[in-house]
Amino acid sequence: MDKSLLFQVLLPIIILQIILMITALSSLVKQQNTKGSKWLWAVIIIFVNLLGPVIYFVFGRKDR
Repeated sequence: MDKSLLFQVLLPIIILQIILMITALSSLVKQQNTKGSKWLWAVIIIFVNLLGPVIYFVFGRKDR
């Protein structure tokens, strides 16, 4: 596979990952209560790549 084609495919995924991570972490900081500890959710958001922020938004946030 050509390196430029690989870069063109991976760049949007990397940008999406960064946007999701920043959004989830900022939501985590602003959230008063979460289902579980905040530090554990931060670890999940950062280290579980694309699924970590999605898992937080679906399961981690408590209703206001």
